[in-house]
Amino acid sequence: MTAQQKTAEYNWAGNYRYGSDAIVFPESEAQLQAVAAGADSLQALGSRHSFNAIADTGGVQVSLARMPRKAAIDTAAATVTVDAGRTYGSLAVELAAQGWALANLASLPHISVAGAIATATHGSGDANTNLAAAVQRLRLVDAAGDVHQLSRAETPDFAGPVVGLGALGIATEVTLAIEPAFEVAQHVYLGIPWDGVLADYDAVTSRAYSVSLFTDWSGDAVGQAWFKQRPGDGRPTEFPASYLGGKAAREAVHPVPGVPAVNCTTQLGAVGPWEDRLAHFRMDFLPSSGAEIQSEYLVAREHAVPAINALRALSGTITPLLQVSEIRSVAADDLWLSTAYGRDSVAFHFTWVRDQAAVESAVRVIEAALAPFAARPHWGKAFDAGASALAPLYPRFADFKALALRMDPAGKFRNAFLQRSIFAE
Repeated sequence: MTAQQKTAEYNWAGNYRYGSDAIVFPESEAQLQAVAAGADSLQALGSRHSFNAIADTGGVQVSLARMPRKAAIDTAAATVTVDAGRTYGSLAVELAAQGWALANLASLPHISVAGAIATATHGSGDANTNLAAAVQRLRLVDAAGDVHQLSRAETPDFAGPVVGLGALGIATEVTLAIEPAFEVAQHVYLGIPWDGVLADYDAVTSRAYSVSLFTDWSGDAVGQAWFKQRPGDGRPTEFPASYLGGKAAREAVHPVPGVPAVNCTTQLGAVGPWEDRLAHFRMDFLPSSGAEIQSEYLVAREHAVPAINALRALSGTITPLLQVSEIRSVAADDLWLSTAYGRDSVAFHFTWVRDQAAVESAVRVIEAALAPFAARPHWGKAFDAGASALAPLYPRFADFKALALRMDPAGKFRNAFLQRSIFAE
């Protein structure tokens, strides 16, 4: 096991500087247990794709980057058990090579499995749940260094620890549901008028397996609409040259205007393997735009159109700070702190320029505008709400808080982010 003394360690986007003393790199679960038992304060550090203090601590950060790699497929159960520190991109390659697939991917394949699960990170699709909903078993090292093997089939209240925000311990292994490999074709349309989208929003998002709408919230049209088609799933197979007044793209595009499409997954309707199409960005390139801050809010599906109208009315605040915004759908799940807990949802994602103060101001305006729709912020992105505002949004919030206090009574994993977001009275 090695420890790295920290000097100006930042998250991936560079907008947040970690304040912990050191990063520790255990090379086995036993070493991780020893670290957990001996530390006064610690947090797991994944792929650093969070945009807030969720992975920070005043003590020690733990990276699983040097833990043994694992991807054990159980064909009878249709599951794969993986080391928690690996990325979804690397897992996708291993699954595809053996004829298997995940049901969905987030827009970035660069994120770690454990980190994405702990924050309820998601992809898109009316029938697609967030990534954490695929978890069947979870192996967790707690504050005392003890190992817990949790399972959906056998553990009461299993839905509590899965989206754990780092408050309960450090995951070492995760077992995910998988399915036979499939193909996807990605079609992009440009300039679809808002009137057409809002007239029948459900028809637009149900037209493909996964749908993303990209906008800067100004003007009368959606900038881009990405339709990830899964041939043979019963949805329309024809993607004509024009759709709802928008035109099919004739060359590959990047969601952020002006950025080359070289780091994006294959478009133009070319059918190919799921691992090369479900994410927006390719694993072997810098994702998204790089210098950015991200926020995201999820509302119940029935509020999609009024929430869109509320955000369009804020164009004067949002658009000058925005690189691009994405609208996606996420199916309901039963995970206590999932942003899609108990309700089919629509997600409003914002990729901002890297101006922290201005973004924080804009986020407060957005949260006020979306408050009538009980909007839940993405746990790993920039938001303003504290525990008093978040608690009413989650029916099992108090249960999660009690679980965290029971599993970590001394508050070893209770960093400033968790204190503000969960434990503050």
